[in-house]
Amino acid sequence: MPCGTEAPMFSRKDKLRNTHCLSKLTGGGRKRYTMVLPHDLCSHVQNAFRARHARISVPHTVQNLAILSVLFRSGFLSSITRGTIDQPSPVQFHDAAENQKRIWADLKYREDRPVLTAMSLISKPSKPIHMSASEIRRICSGRRAQNIKPLGMGEIAVVKTKDREHEWVEAREAVQLSLDGEVICRAR
Repeated sequence: MPCGTEAPMFSRKDKLRNTHCLSKLTGGGRKRYTMVLPHDLCSHVQNAFRARHARISVPHTVQNLAILSVLFRSGFLSSITRGTIDQPSPVQFHDAAENQKRIWADLKYREDRPVLTAMSLISKPSKPIHMSASEIRRICSGRRAQNIKPLGMGEIAVVKTKDREHEWVEAREAVQLSLDGEVICRAR
């Protein structure tokens, strides 16, 4: 794909392999729901930066929107908007079917180098990493906690808390608010 183009999130084969299908019995028929895992988003964002794409589109989920919002607030992305598979258009987003809705993110570069160099998962579906506020403070201040390496200079961690007002925050925000939660991923 040439530079400056949009990178689609999944091919059909990837979608079948990397999503967990949840079935719900409704009115005699079965509906299929797919749950996109955070490792898909982490690898997609990292690969798009490495391929020098200008913009990416990812499936519209609360989790994807929250993680991208934390990356935007931390300065790794230049903008986030809602849209459809075809284009970033908030007007068309509201009229689109649920499976057609996407989140579009413009990637940020400085002097033709990507601002985000690495993004990796910390908490895995098989082993979630829940940390107290003091443990999050430890990784933010340069010490290990629960075998998690400390955050380096310019590195962030995304934390999912149980607080409704501040459900998805950066690790340093969680320390300021004295919130504990699940440490999802890190980016630098």
